[in-house]
Amino acid sequence: MSEVVIVGAGPAGIRAAQTLCAHGLRPVLLDEAPQGGGQVYRQQPPGFTRDAGQLYGFERRKGQALHTALAQLEGQLDYRPDTLVWNAEAPWLDTLSQGREAQRLAFSEVLIATGATDRILPVPGWTLPGVYSLGAAQIALKSQACAIGEQLVLAGSGPLLYLLAWQYAKAGAPPLMVLDSAPLSAQARATPALLAQPATFAKGVYYRAWLGVHGVPVHTGAQLLNVEGDQRVEAVHWQDSRGQAHRVACDALAFGHTLRSETQLADLLGCTFQWSAANRAWLPTRDEGGRASVTGVYLAGDGAGILGADAAELAGELAALSLVSDRGLHVDPTRRHELQQRLGSLERFRQGLERAFPFPEQWAGQASDELVVCRCEQVSAGEIRAAVRQGHWEINRVKATCRIGMGRCQGRLCGAAAAELIACESGRAVDQVGRLRAQAPIKPLPFGVEVKP
Repeated sequence: MSEVVIVGAGPAGIRAAQTLCAHGLRPVLLDEAPQGGGQVYRQQPPGFTRDAGQLYGFERRKGQALHTALAQLEGQLDYRPDTLVWNAEAPWLDTLSQGREAQRLAFSEVLIATGATDRILPVPGWTLPGVYSLGAAQIALKSQACAIGEQLVLAGSGPLLYLLAWQYAKAGAPPLMVLDSAPLSAQARATPALLAQPATFAKGVYYRAWLGVHGVPVHTGAQLLNVEGDQRVEAVHWQDSRGQAHRVACDALAFGHTLRSETQLADLLGCTFQWSAANRAWLPTRDEGGRASVTGVYLAGDGAGILGADAAELAGELAALSLVSDRGLHVDPTRRHELQQRLGSLERFRQGLERAFPFPEQWAGQASDELVVCRCEQVSAGEIRAAVRQGHWEINRVKATCRIGMGRCQGRLCGAAAAELIACESGRAVDQVGRLRAQAPIKPLPFGVEVKP
């Protein structure tokens, strides 16, 4: 029997489930995590008792409300945590549960709310033990109540950089320093746009000020040069806004340049994509109600474009209302209009964030040929450039030539960096080199998995 399926139990997925249940539907809610909440509201394992304020900061009430909303849906939906969706081919989703039971699930409609992951721009030494993405460092703190090191450096750009620094400091593991690649001037120029959401802007200012008051140095316009170490991280080298080089001893590094949407399922389902300058990425197209180009597929949350947790909740509800309406059921047009208006306001704020934390476009030109870009296949920047010099400037042709993106992560970590290198070497804009096509499995699977109908 075909089901209404939601993939992802973060802010978008939970609000979508709540909306569908309120209109008399009983969806299947699939989530890779053991408990709902997504990355931003990730729950602690049983037995962990850290205060919600330490976990979620100013967003503790929102996180608790979302967890409560999911708990109150018990009996009204088919909730399947610890379940990975690793392939999609309409009208089927292939799933794998924690017990390694693989199943094929038929759907009539699917609402994809898969969220986002870190956007990584590699530096020499980034494959050493002790180097994490910003998101992974946050997962360690939330899910395992542990720091990734005793002498930690955070680097990159984006709001998560400051939130994570604050969370680690509040947990008793303050970072040695924060290296923000965005210049202070860019953040100042973006202030008028950021004031479109004054409460959110104020939170960001607070985190930044709190770090300064509590002795955590923040360096803007800083460039991470390389990671030093033998068996693990021993130091990082960086350059300040004046061009002066520095070395700081440390035992851990977390870095990342904002976020990238998880779009593989939409790709496998045949959805149309278009280039998003704001996200510097190819994203699945959707109408103002969250409908994808493929009938019966709906998109919501950061997996369709980075807008943050608040927007994800609104988009999840809106996409669910579109699904309900497409089934011929009544929805409140006033509520739908209100959701669209609020999302429009958040989109303007998002544009301000992009100006405040600009993408470091100089990265590709400065990357050395020896730099490992694809750690799965050990593909270097030089090999990518060599493929381009052979005449292969479309990213999937480069992939076929040098195996970039063919490893276990399927390009989720290296794809963005590879596109930047190809564009730089070929003299093209990054949107002209194409996008890596999704391949199943979208995440690694154990050997011996047998799919059951």
